[in-house]
Amino acid sequence: MSDETFRTPVTAFMLVKTTPEWLAKTVEERVHALTTEVVPVIEARTTGVRSRFYDTEFYSARVTDVWVWEAEDHHAYQLLVDALRETPFWDRYFEVVDLLVGTENGYARTYGVDAVTTVST
Repeated sequence: MSDETFRTPVTAFMLVKTTPEWLAKTVEERVHALTTEVVPVIEARTTGVRSRFYDTEFYSARVTDVWVWEAEDHHAYQLLVDALRETPFWDRYFEVVDLLVGTENGYARTYGVDAVTTVST
């Protein structure tokens, strides 16, 4: 899915904290766990989602990472969360601290106005 064609009404900021089990793994073991235990389940059970992953542990003690999920619709997002809950990602490798779900510039679409809160300099 290209950035030009992917228009998402649902964005979820998944705030997570690494667990001791995850931190005990080597980097190679972490990559292997994600590519064999988590990503295949997401790919098999969802369509219309994409993600970005941000490290935050050097700025926050409560949240070590933020996984930003974009979904084409609420159903796609629901399938994503259901898929993640069926993997060791959820509560074994990461504690899900909070989920902040929203729609980018939803007010602008609702009221038919320009998205004046989106700023680029």
